[in-house]
Amino acid sequence: MTVIILLLIVSILIAGGFLIAFLWSVNDGQFDDDISPAQRILFDNKKTNTK
Repeated sequence: MTVIILLLIVSILIAGGFLIAFLWSVNDGQFDDDISPAQRILFDNKKTNTK
């Protein structure tokens, strides 16, 4: 029975750590630009001739 309680406490701590990391990344602006990466592949880069 004590093992189950220990595992519950550890899993809640790990989940809390992931929640804190997610909220930190959202507040840091990690997910602000969600349109341009999907459209970036549509535009070709101009190739320069190097001779």
